[in-house]
Amino acid sequence: MAHTLYLVRHGEQLDAEHGVADGPLSPRGQRQSRLIADRLGGVPFDNVWHSPLQRAEQTAHIMSEHLPALDPQPSALLFDCVPSGYSPQMPHAFEAFFNSVTEAELEAGQAQMSDAVAEFLTPARETTHDLLITHNFVIAWFVREAMDAPEWRWAGLNQAHGGLTIIRFKSGRLPELVAYNDLGHLPVELRTGMNDPQPY
Repeated sequence: MAHTLYLVRHGEQLDAEHGVADGPLSPRGQRQSRLIADRLGGVPFDNVWHSPLQRAEQTAHIMSEHLPALDPQPSALLFDCVPSGYSPQMPHAFEAFFNSVTEAELEAGQAQMSDAVAEFLTPARETTHDLLITHNFVIAWFVREAMDAPEWRWAGLNQAHGGLTIIRFKSGRLPELVAYNDLGHLPVELRTGMNDPQPY
């Protein structure tokens, strides 16, 4: 029996490069969403959750149009967040970003991800397939947690828009990172988001 978790970063957001905090997908983001849906077409998903932010919700909606069996549900545990603060082990280039994050934001992010790990990163008594449509930093934290890496190591684990990461949990075994930021379903011109200094 295994619990397989499919983590998808939302499609590219329209005008994100102009500092817009949230919004609809760009045309490229819509294409990315359709292609990841095609990629996952044969998976018998038991549950589908998405971040309540518009860019993730629209990604889920487009995917469900192509995969009618999906019934995406919002989860506040998948909101965009910063899961921990700056650490001296991180490259100094990261420091400027973390200086812009408030203590309240860090506390909220840490609490959210603690709850998210308890909710989603668990073995199952039955074979289950769950899809989470969320954000770059959330996926990075899940990967770090599954690999039992140092807390600071989530920084620098970047996912492209529409990228696919798969983690499998089996009782009595270590979590298995089946795929990380797999972009095989995306042509080169749709592989965006890897160099973002921000979580969008």
